[in-house]
Amino acid sequence: MTPEVSQKENLIAQCEGLIAEIFVRCTENAPNFGVSENCLKDSFRKTLNKFLFSANEELPSQEETKSFLNSIHHDDLFLTLACSNGNERAWWDFDQQHRVYMERVARHLASTEIDAQEVIDTVYVELYGTRVVDGERVSKFASYSGRGSLRGWLRTVIWHSLVDLHRASHDEVSLDEMTENIGEGLAHSNFATTDLGSESQMMENLTYENYRKTTLVSIETAFSNLEPHEKLLLLYYHAENMKLREIAQLVENPDSPLRGWFSPSCRK
Repeated sequence: MTPEVSQKENLIAQCEGLIAEIFVRCTENAPNFGVSENCLKDSFRKTLNKFLFSANEELPSQEETKSFLNSIHHDDLFLTLACSNGNERAWWDFDQQHRVYMERVARHLASTEIDAQEVIDTVYVELYGTRVVDGERVSKFASYSGRGSLRGWLRTVIWHSLVDLHRASHDEVSLDEMTENIGEGLAHSNFATTDLGSESQMMENLTYENYRKTTLVSIETAFSNLEPHEKLLLLYYHAENMKLREIAQLVENPDSPLRGWFSPSCRK
Protein backbone atom coordinates (compact mmCIF):
# COMPACT_ATOMS: atom_id res chain seq x y z
CA MET A 1 0.00 0.00 0.00
CA THR A 2 1.45 3.36 -1.08
CA PRO A 3 1.71 6.20 1.47
CA GLU A 4 -1.00 8.16 -0.34
CA VAL A 5 -3.42 5.23 -0.35
CA SER A 6 -2.63 4.70 3.33
CA GLN A 7 -3.43 8.36 4.04
CA LYS A 8 -6.75 8.03 2.25
CA GLU A 9 -7.61 4.93 4.25
CA ASN A 10 -6.75 6.81 7.44
CA LEU A 11 -9.00 9.70 6.43
CA ILE A 12 -11.88 7.32 5.83
CA ALA A 13 -11.21 5.60 9.17
CA GLN A 14 -11.24 8.98 10.93
CA CYS A 15 -14.75 9.55 9.62
CA GLU A 16 -16.21 6.37 11.11
CA GLY A 17 -17.38 8.22 14.22
CA LEU A 18 -19.26 10.75 12.09
CA ILE A 19 -20.74 7.97 9.96
CA ALA A 20 -21.98 6.26 13.12
CA GLU A 21 -23.63 9.53 14.21
CA ILE A 22 -25.28 9.93 10.82
CA PHE A 23 -26.52 6.35 11.00
CA VAL A 24 -28.10 7.00 14.42
CA ARG A 25 -29.87 10.12 13.11
CA CYS A 26 -31.13 8.34 9.99
CA THR A 27 -32.35 5.38 12.05
CA GLU A 28 -34.20 7.71 14.41
CA ASN A 29 -35.89 9.38 11.43
CA ALA A 30 -36.71 6.05 9.75
CA PRO A 31 -36.62 3.24 12.34
CA ASN A 32 -38.43 0.73 10.11
CA PHE A 33 -36.15 0.84 7.08
CA GLY A 34 -33.92 -2.01 8.21
CA VAL A 35 -30.68 -0.49 6.87
CA SER A 36 -27.62 -1.78 8.71
CA GLU A 37 -24.76 0.47 9.75
CA ASN A 38 -22.39 -1.54 7.54
CA CYS A 39 -24.67 -0.94 4.54
CA LEU A 40 -24.52 2.82 5.09
CA LYS A 41 -20.76 2.65 5.71
CA ASP A 42 -20.20 0.81 2.42
CA SER A 43 -22.15 3.48 0.54
CA PHE A 44 -20.24 6.31 2.22
CA ARG A 45 -16.94 4.55 1.60
CA LYS A 46 -17.58 4.37 -2.16
CA THR A 47 -18.51 8.05 -2.25
CA LEU A 48 -15.51 9.03 -0.12
CA ASN A 49 -13.17 7.09 -2.40
CA LYS A 50 -14.40 9.10 -5.38
CA PHE A 51 -14.07 12.33 -3.40
CA LEU A 52 -10.53 11.55 -2.27
CA PHE A 53 -9.43 10.31 -5.70
CA SER A 54 -10.60 13.64 -7.12
CA ALA A 55 -8.36 15.51 -4.70
CA ASN A 56 -5.27 17.27 -6.00
CA GLU A 57 -1.75 16.45 -4.81
CA GLU A 58 -2.71 17.66 -1.35
CA LEU A 59 -5.37 15.50 0.24
CA PRO A 60 -8.35 17.16 1.95
CA SER A 61 -8.03 17.66 5.68
CA GLN A 62 -10.05 15.66 8.15
CA GLU A 63 -12.36 18.66 8.62
CA GLU A 64 -12.87 19.03 4.85
CA THR A 65 -13.60 15.33 4.49
CA LYS A 66 -16.14 15.44 7.31
CA SER A 67 -17.69 18.57 5.83
CA PHE A 68 -18.08 16.69 2.55
CA LEU A 69 -19.80 13.81 4.37
CA ASN A 70 -22.15 16.25 6.09
CA SER A 71 -23.10 17.75 2.72
CA ILE A 72 -24.54 14.43 1.52
CA HIS A 73 -28.33 14.11 1.53
CA HIS A 74 -28.37 11.51 4.31
CA ASP A 75 -32.11 10.85 4.58
CA ASP A 76 -32.49 10.52 0.80
CA LEU A 77 -29.55 8.10 0.70
CA PHE A 78 -30.93 6.11 3.64
CA LEU A 79 -34.29 5.80 1.86
CA THR A 80 -32.72 4.58 -1.39
CA LEU A 81 -30.58 2.03 0.44
CA ALA A 82 -33.67 0.65 2.15
CA CYS A 83 -35.60 0.53 -1.14
CA SER A 84 -32.64 -1.16 -2.83
CA ASN A 85 -32.75 -3.79 -0.09
CA GLY A 86 -36.47 -4.36 -0.77
CA ASN A 87 -37.82 -2.86 2.47
CA GLU A 88 -41.61 -2.51 2.10
CA ARG A 89 -41.92 0.44 4.49
CA ALA A 90 -39.23 2.32 2.58
CA TRP A 91 -40.97 1.65 -0.73
CA TRP A 92 -44.25 2.91 0.73
CA ASP A 93 -42.55 6.11 1.93
CA PHE A 94 -40.80 6.56 -1.41
CA ASP A 95 -44.08 6.17 -3.28
CA GLN A 96 -45.87 8.62 -0.98
CA GLN A 97 -43.11 11.23 -1.15
CA HIS A 98 -42.02 11.05 -4.78
CA ARG A 99 -44.62 9.35 -7.00
CA VAL A 100 -46.64 12.51 -7.68
CA TYR A 101 -43.45 14.48 -8.37
CA MET A 102 -42.18 11.81 -10.80
CA GLU A 103 -45.51 11.77 -12.65
CA ARG A 104 -45.49 15.56 -12.91
CA VAL A 105 -41.95 15.54 -14.31
CA ALA A 106 -42.78 12.76 -16.78
CA ARG A 107 -45.86 14.61 -18.05
CA HIS A 108 -43.81 17.77 -18.46
CA LEU A 109 -41.07 16.03 -20.44
CA ALA A 110 -43.11 13.47 -22.41
CA SER A 111 -45.16 14.18 -25.54
CA THR A 112 -48.21 12.14 -24.47
CA GLU A 113 -49.84 10.86 -21.30
CA ILE A 114 -49.24 7.30 -22.49
CA ASP A 115 -45.49 7.94 -22.84
CA ALA A 116 -45.41 9.54 -19.41
CA GLN A 117 -47.09 6.56 -17.76
CA GLU A 118 -44.93 4.07 -19.63
CA VAL A 119 -41.79 5.84 -18.50
CA ILE A 120 -42.95 5.94 -14.86
CA ASP A 121 -43.64 2.19 -15.00
CA THR A 122 -40.23 1.56 -16.57
CA VAL A 123 -38.43 3.69 -13.99
CA TYR A 124 -40.16 1.90 -11.13
CA VAL A 125 -39.07 -1.46 -12.56
CA GLU A 126 -35.49 -0.22 -12.85
CA LEU A 127 -35.56 1.18 -9.33
CA TYR A 128 -36.85 -2.10 -7.94
CA GLY A 129 -34.37 -4.08 -10.02
CA THR A 130 -35.07 -7.09 -12.21
CA ARG A 131 -31.46 -7.90 -13.09
CA VAL A 132 -29.67 -10.44 -10.89
CA VAL A 133 -25.87 -10.37 -10.63
CA ASP A 134 -24.02 -12.94 -8.52
CA GLY A 135 -27.30 -13.97 -6.96
CA GLU A 136 -28.24 -10.42 -5.91
CA ARG A 137 -30.93 -8.19 -7.38
CA VAL A 138 -29.46 -5.00 -8.82
CA SER A 139 -31.49 -1.84 -8.23
CA LYS A 140 -30.89 1.41 -10.06
CA PHE A 141 -30.92 3.03 -6.64
CA ALA A 142 -27.38 1.66 -6.27
CA SER A 143 -26.13 4.49 -8.51
CA TYR A 144 -27.47 7.19 -6.17
CA SER A 145 -24.71 8.49 -3.91
CA GLY A 146 -26.54 11.27 -2.08
CA ARG A 147 -24.30 13.99 -3.52
CA GLY A 148 -27.36 15.66 -5.03
CA SER A 149 -31.01 15.63 -4.03
CA LEU A 150 -33.01 12.49 -4.71
CA ARG A 151 -35.56 14.42 -6.75
CA GLY A 152 -32.86 15.89 -8.95
CA TRP A 153 -31.49 12.40 -9.52
CA LEU A 154 -34.97 11.04 -10.28
CA ARG A 155 -35.52 13.78 -12.84
CA THR A 156 -32.33 12.68 -14.63
CA VAL A 157 -33.41 9.02 -14.54
CA ILE A 158 -36.81 9.93 -16.04
CA TRP A 159 -35.16 11.99 -18.77
CA HIS A 160 -32.82 9.14 -19.75
CA SER A 161 -35.72 6.69 -19.77
CA LEU A 162 -37.73 8.96 -22.10
CA VAL A 163 -34.77 9.21 -24.47
CA ASP A 164 -34.47 5.41 -24.52
CA LEU A 165 -38.23 5.10 -25.12
CA HIS A 166 -38.16 7.37 -28.15
CA ARG A 167 -35.06 5.76 -29.60
CA ALA A 168 -36.67 2.34 -29.27
CA SER A 169 -39.98 3.40 -30.83
CA HIS A 170 -38.54 5.22 -33.87
CA ASP A 171 -36.27 3.89 -36.58
CA GLU A 172 -34.60 7.28 -36.79
CA VAL A 173 -35.30 10.05 -34.30
CA SER A 174 -33.55 13.36 -34.69
CA LEU A 175 -32.44 15.19 -31.61
CA ASP A 176 -34.59 18.09 -32.80
CA GLU A 177 -37.75 15.96 -32.69
CA MET A 178 -36.69 14.38 -29.43
CA THR A 179 -36.16 17.77 -27.81
CA GLU A 180 -39.53 19.06 -28.99
CA ASN A 181 -41.27 15.94 -27.67
CA ILE A 182 -39.50 15.20 -24.43
CA GLY A 183 -37.04 18.01 -23.78
CA GLU A 184 -37.35 20.84 -21.33
CA GLY A 185 -39.70 22.44 -23.82
CA LEU A 186 -39.17 26.00 -22.62
CA ALA A 187 -37.06 27.19 -25.53
CA HIS A 188 -39.35 25.56 -28.07
CA SER A 189 -42.54 26.86 -26.48
CA ASN A 190 -41.07 30.36 -26.33
CA PHE A 191 -40.15 30.15 -30.01
CA ALA A 192 -43.67 28.97 -30.89
CA THR A 193 -45.32 31.88 -29.10
CA THR A 194 -42.91 34.58 -30.26
CA ASP A 195 -44.44 37.33 -32.40
CA LEU A 196 -42.77 37.07 -35.81
CA GLY A 197 -43.28 40.80 -36.41
CA SER A 198 -42.09 42.11 -39.77
CA GLU A 199 -41.16 40.08 -42.83
CA SER A 200 -37.45 40.55 -42.12
CA GLN A 201 -37.99 39.32 -38.58
CA MET A 202 -39.86 36.29 -39.91
CA MET A 203 -37.04 35.47 -42.36
CA GLU A 204 -34.51 35.83 -39.55
CA ASN A 205 -36.48 33.38 -37.41
CA LEU A 206 -36.78 30.89 -40.28
CA THR A 207 -33.02 31.07 -40.89
CA TYR A 208 -32.36 30.57 -37.20
CA GLU A 209 -34.70 27.55 -37.16
CA ASN A 210 -32.94 25.92 -40.13
CA TYR A 211 -29.51 26.34 -38.55
CA ARG A 212 -30.88 25.10 -35.22
CA LYS A 213 -32.14 21.86 -36.76
CA THR A 214 -28.82 21.22 -38.50
CA THR A 215 -26.94 21.94 -35.28
CA LEU A 216 -29.11 19.61 -33.21
CA VAL A 217 -28.74 16.76 -35.71
CA SER A 218 -24.96 17.23 -35.59
CA ILE A 219 -25.04 17.13 -31.79
CA GLU A 220 -27.06 13.90 -31.89
CA THR A 221 -24.54 12.32 -34.26
CA ALA A 222 -21.64 13.43 -32.08
CA PHE A 223 -23.19 11.95 -28.93
CA SER A 224 -23.95 8.64 -30.66
CA ASN A 225 -20.26 8.33 -31.63
CA LEU A 226 -18.85 8.97 -28.17
CA GLU A 227 -16.23 6.57 -26.83
CA PRO A 228 -16.99 4.72 -23.57
CA HIS A 229 -14.57 6.89 -21.60
CA GLU A 230 -16.29 10.02 -22.94
CA LYS A 231 -19.67 8.70 -21.85
CA LEU A 232 -18.14 8.04 -18.44
CA LEU A 233 -17.15 11.69 -18.20
CA LEU A 234 -20.73 12.70 -18.93
CA LEU A 235 -21.94 10.23 -16.30
CA TYR A 236 -19.63 11.76 -13.69
CA TYR A 237 -20.75 15.28 -14.60
CA HIS A 238 -24.52 14.78 -14.94
CA ALA A 239 -25.36 11.74 -12.79
CA GLU A 240 -22.72 12.01 -10.06
CA ASN A 241 -22.88 15.83 -10.01
CA MET A 242 -19.09 16.07 -10.00
CA LYS A 243 -17.47 19.36 -10.97
CA LEU A 244 -15.21 19.48 -14.01
CA ARG A 245 -12.26 20.22 -11.74
CA GLU A 246 -13.04 17.09 -9.71
CA ILE A 247 -13.29 14.93 -12.84
CA ALA A 248 -9.97 16.25 -14.16
CA GLN A 249 -8.24 15.58 -10.87
CA LEU A 250 -9.78 12.11 -10.72
CA VAL A 251 -8.26 11.20 -14.09
CA GLU A 252 -4.92 12.92 -13.50
CA ASN A 253 -4.30 11.29 -10.11
CA PRO A 254 -1.37 8.83 -10.55
CA ASP A 255 -3.12 6.25 -8.35
CA SER A 256 -6.42 6.44 -10.20
CA PRO A 257 -7.36 3.19 -12.01
CA LEU A 258 -8.93 5.38 -14.71
CA ARG A 259 -5.64 7.05 -15.65
CA GLY A 260 -4.57 4.25 -17.98
CA TRP A 261 -7.99 4.09 -19.61
CA PHE A 262 -7.90 7.76 -20.55
CA SER A 263 -4.33 7.55 -21.86
CA PRO A 264 -4.43 7.71 -25.70
CA SER A 265 -1.84 4.92 -25.97
CA CYS A 266 -4.05 2.59 -23.93
CA ARG A 267 -7.16 3.20 -26.04
CA LYS A 268 -5.64 2.12 -29.32
